[in-house]
Amino acid sequence: MENNENKVEKVIILGSGPAGLAAALYAARAELSPLVLTGTEIGGQAATTSVIENYPGFPEGVGGSELADLLSKNAEKFGARFEYDVATSVDLSKRPFQLATYGKQFSTQTLIITTGASPNKLNVPGEKELTGRGVSYCATCDGWFFKDKKVAVVGGGDSALEEGLFLTRYASSVTIIHRRDELRAGALLQKRAMNNPKISFIWDTVVEEINGTDALTSLTLKNKKTGHSSNFPVDGLFIFIGHSPNTALFKDALKMDEKGYIETDKLMQTSLAGVFAAGEVTDAVYRQVVTSAGMGAAAAIQATRFIESEEE
Repeated sequence: MENNENKVEKVIILGSGPAGLAAALYAARAELSPLVLTGTEIGGQAATTSVIENYPGFPEGVGGSELADLLSKNAEKFGARFEYDVATSVDLSKRPFQLATYGKQFSTQTLIITTGASPNKLNVPGEKELTGRGVSYCATCDGWFFKDKKVAVVGGGDSALEEGLFLTRYASSVTIIHRRDELRAGALLQKRAMNNPKISFIWDTVVEEINGTDALTSLTLKNKKTGHSSNFPVDGLFIFIGHSPNTALFKDALKMDEKGYIETDKLMQTSLAGVFAAGEVTDAVYRQVVTSAGMGAAAAIQATRFIESEEE
């Protein structure tokens, strides 16, 4: 393993979604020469979205991968460096902090964590193949593409109903498929959904298979009580069965909430001095490209101030 411990970076950014790339830009502009460990791909979840139409400054929309490319080039212009690797272990017990990837080791004065959160999957046949071709995990991102079309939502919590209600702005009908016979969502959301003429429910049912070749055409549904399977034609499927933050590396080192999201204060500071977090790794509420980017910028500004305070 290549050892870079003799060189102590001023700031390392873990992750290269909108939060990580915005942090890289701001840290680079502060002449900190940040090192970004990108993870498996640049852009994070946003890069998997075909068109982002709600990011400011792009009235015609922008491709997720294109936006990631623009953001990374912007950061590189000011001196950010990108290492296409994945962190496998982190030692935050002392400073400088120690990080290891599959092939190298790094030391850093400060750390900005932007490792994101991953939507929970159904893990059924066809899901992976049709993601982006009718299967989505973000109504705010992709709802517009289903104008006057028939969509289904899987889930029974607040997110499922919130996103289902949002989809009624576009879709001709929204069918909420839930594995139980009652919802977990709050009473007000349930009332709004039940009273919406576009929304209907299929109870005690799970998705067994997602069907289609180039685009989603139907779902194979199974009633858990009767065991009966049926084919359900649909143009879009939105899956809202929760998110899991990518925080396993920091489980015993940083304070997290009950769902595993890293806790930060309003300055994006974690429970450990010199460690900051931004984006969906700490945000279970908004999960938008623009909010993640703003949090990343704030984390980098605060990391800069932290470094400056130590140099005084």
